[in-house]
Amino acid sequence: MDLTDPTRAVTPTLDGPVLAVLAAAGRAMTVGEIAAQTARGSEIGVRRSLGRLVEQGIVRATEMGRNRVHELNRDHVAAPIAVSLAALRLELWRRLREVLGKWKVLGSAARGDGGPESDIDVLLVHPPFPGEKRHGRSTTLRHVLGAAALDLTLPATTQGDADRWRRQVDDLNPAVRSWTGNPLQVVDMSAFEWAERGRASAALLEEIDRDAVVLFQPATLAAVASKVAKVK
Repeated sequence: MDLTDPTRAVTPTLDGPVLAVLAAAGRAMTVGEIAAQTARGSEIGVRRSLGRLVEQGIVRATEMGRNRVHELNRDHVAAPIAVSLAALRLELWRRLREVLGKWKVLGSAARGDGGPESDIDVLLVHPPFPGEKRHGRSTTLRHVLGAAALDLTLPATTQGDADRWRRQVDDLNPAVRSWTGNPLQVVDMSAFEWAERGRASAALLEEIDRDAVVLFQPATLAAVASKVAKVK
């Protein structure tokens, strides 16, 4: 699925993105406004698409001064399909949140874009599992946090939790492939690695700050990462 224009999965014509824009806008728009927001197509193509959609009754056209404006006819029996087209990307985020929220061990933030051949990139941050240490040190998380650990309810993890986490990560790939047709690329970090990410992950950090969509972030994990980052 092309996440820059998910409507391609349903229709190759401009009718898909035009309907998606009108459904998301919830107001009357000029041809120029619609063309500026569609993921593909020229203004001429959008104008032709609107002509077809007006003829089918799913779009209403109204003269407003010198302009002609268009809006989705929400009374049309096909209007719910247009609303669904507008929400395809949000539906992917919803499904990911639903799956991640059921995981037995916490965490995640993610982003995804690109064409139908592109990976969907998901960043997962898990609490430290047995044997995971702060980079370059032999200290445990509680030792690093010191007294600050008393203010947190840290997840108690076992080797069983670590094994379960890995199975859940493995199961996520075929699920996303089934939902979208795209392969999943997972970056899986411990809380230590996430807190110390600035040392070797500047490019990843910049991309996350610019484009990331937060899907699921338990308060405990956010607090742990914040406090570990302050310990130098």
